[in-house]
Amino acid sequence: MKWFNLLVCLCVLTACNHKPKEQEAEKAKAPVFEMVDVPALISDRMERANYLIDHYWDKFDFNDTTYIHYPEVTEQAFSNFLGFMPYAHPDKVSSAIKKMLTKAEAEPKVYAYFTDLYEHYLYDPNSQMRNEELFIIVLEAMKESPLLNESEKIRPAHLLEVALKNRLGEHATDFIYTLPDGKKGKLYDLSAEYLILYFYNPDCDACRETTLELKQSSVIKGLMESKKVKILAVYPDEDVQAWKDHLGEMPADWILSYDKEVALKEKELYDLKAIPCLYLLNKEKVVVLKDAPFLQVEAFLYNSQL
Repeated sequence: MKWFNLLVCLCVLTACNHKPKEQEAEKAKAPVFEMVDVPALISDRMERANYLIDHYWDKFDFNDTTYIHYPEVTEQAFSNFLGFMPYAHPDKVSSAIKKMLTKAEAEPKVYAYFTDLYEHYLYDPNSQMRNEELFIIVLEAMKESPLLNESEKIRPAHLLEVALKNRLGEHATDFIYTLPDGKKGKLYDLSAEYLILYFYNPDCDACRETTLELKQSSVIKGLMESKKVKILAVYPDEDVQAWKDHLGEMPADWILSYDKEVALKEKELYDLKAIPCLYLLNKEKVVVLKDAPFLQVEAFLYNSQL
């Protein structure tokens, strides 16, 4: 029996000794992403970023499906690619994304891998790199891609249609809201230097947190007291009674409303893939901030008064 126990221990030790070697061997097989070198003659920061994103994928083999099995290599390279975007010219950003996706069309699996990454990084509400304007470029490229058939283009075409609504710098879509007493109002009838459009659900934990932030912000309080800012809080869902049950928790100086016809969701007047959702509109109802985090809204309003 002692010999048997000793044999088991030896087998375990041998397996343990092999594991690091197997991991090292696996690591050695992993592909490597090769960065391009920016010519030393290019010294301007934006020009260097322009060159980098334009040539970023020059050494990458889009035909090699091995890369999709190594996210620590490929996804890291992809996130770095997006990280350079803010430093480059917008026109170069657009062309670089389209150029990269055209190259990815060489292998359908690689193309699908990268378009999924674009959606995860640029469209997912929980992504720190979320950027709808960049995602619009991706969706436009997918809609025109010869690699995708008509049925495969339905989803990106729909996402594009929704994303193109209420873009930064454009006039927000008008809609009718209903107050607790049943009276109705229109977005464009509200007058203020800035309007915070707040889509929320009182039963949502993240919404409760955002509501608290808006209530406690000294910046927003001050601007509301001086009549420069108004908050239109809109409940976009069907259970009106659930909304009414929580009205006492909301500030009295906010415009509290709900969408009686549920048109916001059913007609997709606004992209409400996730709530809470904050928009900031100026006095002409032009979108200044879209689906922005609270701190960004607060910082913008603070800086607007300097």
